[in-house]
Amino acid sequence: MEESRSAENFADDFFSRLVECHQLPLRRMCCVWLRDRDLAEDAVQETFFKAWKGAPSFRGECSEKTWLMRIAVNVCRDMRRSAWHRHVDGRTPIDQMPEAAVPFQERDDTLIRALCRLPQKQREAVLLYFYQDMTLQEIGDALGRSPSAISRRIEGAKKALRRHLKGEDEND
Repeated sequence: MEESRSAENFADDFFSRLVECHQLPLRRMCCVWLRDRDLAEDAVQETFFKAWKGAPSFRGECSEKTWLMRIAVNVCRDMRRSAWHRHVDGRTPIDQMPEAAVPFQERDDTLIRALCRLPQKQREAVLLYFYQDMTLQEIGDALGRSPSAISRRIEGAKKALRRHLKGEDEND
């Protein structure tokens, strides 16, 4: 009885620490990904629920952050694929989005808007690399891709962002 209680306390402490350490970065990433603050809150809750359910199978082959980001990316993908999401214009205004991990010197929404226009695969790599400060290996683990594939996505995203920010984007 005492052993099961200490194992239960360990699991509770582990999960509480996960939530405390990773809730804000997950919320930022989900908000930019989904472009909706309320959906991002739902995605974070779903991520932690799935992490709680999957905690016994977490083998520690990657960091907790990588593991949680992979779950969050999959939750966001599922939410964006849902029929409901396709019919709702739930874009959160830029000024209501959570702040980046490293604050901008001045409030300029141009970069965030350009980032939101990137193709999904590039956007997710950029979000994890620059916003979550993850390594190429960690991102590759989270997305199920090689570090070189992630590097190519980031380089492609940088080129697209440069073109857009210089006003060379033909969709303007």
